[in-house]
Amino acid sequence: MKKIEAIIKPFKLDEVKDALHEIGLQGITVIEAKGFGRQKGHTELYRGAEYVVDFLPKVKIEVVIEDEMVERAVEAIKQAAHTGRIGDGKIFILPVEDAIRVRTGERGSEAV
Repeated sequence: MKKIEAIIKPFKLDEVKDALHEIGLQGITVIEAKGFGRQKGHTELYRGAEYVVDFLPKVKIEVVIEDEMVERAVEAIKQAAHTGRIGDGKIFILPVEDAIRVRTGERGSEAV
């Protein structure tokens, strides 16, 4: 099993969710986040005063899936989250040693 963590722009969340649903993914976790990468934030003007916004709003999606679905899920996220502009996000793939469903005690792929 693998865990995919994707950090994307918030307005792309519905498109990514729909793309993952289309490939047969059953569950995702979504976390609101703030951060910056190469774009390093931006400046804004508020009531005549200029200030720097260091951390931009992002969304972090977490998915645990079987190894054979990883490439399809990554491709679905890449296609749905892509705008071609700086700050589109990142995708990380991590190994998952085990998963346990709290309600039933199922382990491994049955728990996912």
